[in-house]
Amino acid sequence: MRAKRCLRTWLGLLLGLTVTVLGSLTPSALARTTGLAPPGPPRSPGPPAAADPTVPTVARAWPLGVRPSVVRGWDPPATTYGRGHRGVDLAAAPGTPVRAVAPGRVSFAGRVAGRGVVSVELTGTGTPPLRTTYGPVRASVEKGAEVATGEVLGTVDTVEPGSPHCPTSCLHWGLLRGKTYLNPLSLLPPWLLSGGPSRLLPVTGLQR
Repeated sequence: MRAKRCLRTWLGLLLGLTVTVLGSLTPSALARTTGLAPPGPPRSPGPPAAADPTVPTVARAWPLGVRPSVVRGWDPPATTYGRGHRGVDLAAAPGTPVRAVAPGRVSFAGRVAGRGVVSVELTGTGTPPLRTTYGPVRASVEKGAEVATGEVLGTVDTVEPGSPHCPTSCLHWGLLRGKTYLNPLSLLPPWLLSGGPSRLLPVTGLQR
């Protein structure tokens, strides 16, 4: 028992001496002694993600008129041809009117891969202009038509078998600038995203 106590005492003294010596070393000397890299300065948290300056909040309406449920959100792929979701899916029954979220010109109205698609180039959004896409849609507008905010572009069409979007019934809403996909929800101002109450605005300039 006495031998064990002596051994523990000597081990304690040796450990204390080691800690004292290492604690007196500079970071560079400590690195040479232990083979560990010296600790760097503490990292400060990065800045919060800023809003995309290339997407102005020009929308003044949801594509379905009222705020719908988002059944699948924006999930951009890591690479150009990677897997992801290049838009958002909004819950909607077949026959629901689909509306322009901002003024623009219809750049396409037809079928792509077996489903109806309408695309609108948004006015005053730069070069190339932002372009919103809607599908599956049974179009009621033609290419070249000028549309205003809230104007009906068509109605939600039935889902084609094997469609990569809307496995049940919904509207796929996309946004592009050139060939680059962007988050369409970025077009909406905070008061539309928050689903606040609708307000009637005064109408001026009407003759009585």
